[in-house]
Amino acid sequence: MTTEKKLPRPPRHLRPATKRWWREVVAEFDLESHHLRLLQAAAESWDRLQAAREVLDKSGVSYVDRFGAPRARPEVAIERDSRVAFARLCRELRLDDVPPPDGVRPPSLT
Repeated sequence: MTTEKKLPRPPRHLRPATKRWWREVVAEFDLESHHLRLLQAAAESWDRLQAAREVLDKSGVSYVDRFGAPRARPEVAIERDSRVAFARLCRELRLDDVPPPDGVRPPSLT
């Protein structure tokens, strides 16, 4: 008799592409509860990065303040910080072999 371990479901608030990535990761890796928390944080970071990117695509990366000086939009920092968090969390989880949620992956270095 074979008993299959039931895989945890992705958090409901994640974007569809990120939910698919979550399922890939939990199917491929043997994760403990603390890993699942790191995975959730990585997935949320990815979604936050994408949300900031959408605002920047629509509104641009800067605006002019009330003194006429150009300023970076807050989403620039949100995108940057979320990208760094995603990369660090994936490294912490040792997910080198899993592509990011949107399927885009840089070429191999070897």
